[in-house]
Amino acid sequence: MPYTAYFQPRSLLATACVAAVALAGCASRPEAPATPAVTTAPAPAVPATASVAEPAAPPAAEDSRSRLNAQEFERWKQAFTAKAADAGISAATLRNIANARLRPNIVNFDRAQPEFTRTPWQYLDSAVSPLRIKNGKAKMQEAAPALQPAAKRYGVPASVIAAIWGMESNYGSNFGNFSTIDAFATLAFEGRRAAWAEKELIAALRIIDNGDIDAAHMVGSWAGAMGHTQFLPSVFLQYAVDADGDGRRDIWGSMADVAASTANYVSSSGWNSSEPWAVEVRLPAGFDYARTELSQRQNSSAWASEGVQAINGQPLPAMAGASIIAPAGARGPAFMVGSNFRAILRYNNSTNYALGVGLLSQQLAGGSGVMADWPRDLAALSRDQTRALQEALNQRGFSAGTADGVMGPATRAGLRQYQQSQGLVADGYPTVELLQRLQGGV
Repeated sequence: MPYTAYFQPRSLLATACVAAVALAGCASRPEAPATPAVTTAPAPAVPATASVAEPAAPPAAEDSRSRLNAQEFERWKQAFTAKAADAGISAATLRNIANARLRPNIVNFDRAQPEFTRTPWQYLDSAVSPLRIKNGKAKMQEAAPALQPAAKRYGVPASVIAAIWGMESNYGSNFGNFSTIDAFATLAFEGRRAAWAEKELIAALRIIDNGDIDAAHMVGSWAGAMGHTQFLPSVFLQYAVDADGDGRRDIWGSMADVAASTANYVSSSGWNSSEPWAVEVRLPAGFDYARTELSQRQNSSAWASEGVQAINGQPLPAMAGASIIAPAGARGPAFMVGSNFRAILRYNNSTNYALGVGLLSQQLAGGSGVMADWPRDLAALSRDQTRALQEALNQRGFSAGTADGVMGPATRAGLRQYQQSQGLVADGYPTVELLQRLQGGV
């Protein structure tokens, strides 16, 4: 995504692609009926359900670049073909560039910015719904022959692999029907992120060259993320695994390859099998909420010495470099998170997404959900309201950074300073009431 969001999800592997707004909803898509787990079957050219990343197309932009010219696209394809040939792509695979289609709706999706955000609980209500938990437990049983070996090999619990699977494609029922070649060719031609898109397109061509998949079956989201757990081509090349031994790394049709590839990526991102993904905690009275940032790290024993307690009454587990987060501010739940939470963030750099994966995996394994109550009476600010909040903070001398409509660390810091000046609990959580106070000159 083109922004860093604390409360809103970014696209899969956003640290690698800085991509796509519409993909951000991957963990809150409408849930399709459960479908049988795939073992080692050829992937369909077009999945049975509509693309998860293909909502109603936003209005086309009116600038000159939005009126994409087919002749210019043909010239771009010729020039890119030469680049790809220089990169070592075979002549046979290069023919897929000649067949690439210009998809203006992809440009529209890429430029669209949602006006309204969601609260953490609204996001999690959908991402970790009872239906997704129920379907996930059934899917874990069906896919156990693939999930269990991957869990054993990489030290990542089967429930975590399954949770990512559920969040990314609703257990394989809906991983998109855009041609990956079309997606990256369109994004590269459009030009806003041409260098990144060209790099991913060459990676996609290399996957075809390697014989892992053919172009017709290389499908996924409009932003180019592919298969059951939505890998970008560059990530596929580095982390995809041929677990079923058929000579191909197939994240579209082989559940063994899907599970092993996903576990390999999470393990390589720093998963620590000796620690939980997180612990829901109760914070002591007077806790300084300025410390509820992922950048604030200390061992769990140090947090315990300050009065932080597990909400279930058990001793805090040993966790090195743990952080405290309070996604809904002082009125909502708090969590102690460590290396495993950060490993999930490397998959998708969104606090909400990481919470979704962790809470879904916890309940797929038979555990409980969030125990503390969410402040459900609070409404989410729209992007325009968040921008107005930032502008008001900056005007009052509480630096909130660029007024971009996104709640990031700088905005939370500025809001905490304002809250402190007003004698309020300085949790940095944006509310309509705080916006109204600021706009009223209070």
